Amino acid sequence: MKRQIALQLSGIERRYGQGDTVLSILKGADLTLHRGEIVALVAPSGTGKSTLLHVAGLLEHPDAGEVLINGRSCNNLSDDERTAIRRADIGFVYQFHHLLPEFSALENIMMPQLISGLPWNETRERAGQLLDYMRIAHRGDHRPAELSGGEQQRVAIGRAVANAPLVLLADEPTGNLDPATAHYVFDALEALVRQSGLAALIATHNHELAARMDRRVTIADGKVEEI
Repeated sequence: MKRQIALQLSGIERRYGQGDTVLSILKGADLTLHRGEIVALVAPSGTGKSTLLHVAGLLEHPDAGEVLINGRSCNNLSDDERTAIRRADIGFVYQFHHLLPEFSALENIMMPQLISGLPWNETRERAGQLLDYMRIAHRGDHRPAELSGGEQQRVAIGRAVANAPLVLLADEPTGNLDPATAHYVFDALEALVRQSGLAALIATHNHELAARMDRRVTIADGKVEEI
């Protein structure tokens, strides 16, 4: 059975100006992510990993090339349309969890759903289910400062998938965690991907975790290459 394409990057170019110099970061990068697939993005710092994630997540416009989410071209969309796609179809997880400190773990996961206009009771139920799935339901009423690093990152993952996105983009999600906690967090992330069928692109320097993913890619001379 052919898997559905969730994200496709075709011929992506991204350049930045530095004074009189133009710095080309991406030079015709191509990448396809299928639903239910976890892909590791492994490359040295400065090669364009974050840029690729930002373009894929519609946070930056490419200078050339095309971004397709679920088969829909996003090149000529308005800012409001891009924001709507990010809200509904794309989840983000960063190295630093960026949880809202004044809200509990449960409320942090509820927030994206409330912003999308879902009813309070429905958002609370789903947030509780995600906390349970991530094995931290007993910490739902705790604020981020009262949680361990691994617990905070699991809340961040729950928040990223709260709106059931098609694509999950993660930038060094276990970078601040000790090896044992990193594996535990990845286990939870992998289970979510398999269960929900979303597509995940995870930038990481952790080669052991990368080896557990379905595919590994890198960025060389501005292009995406399979490892």
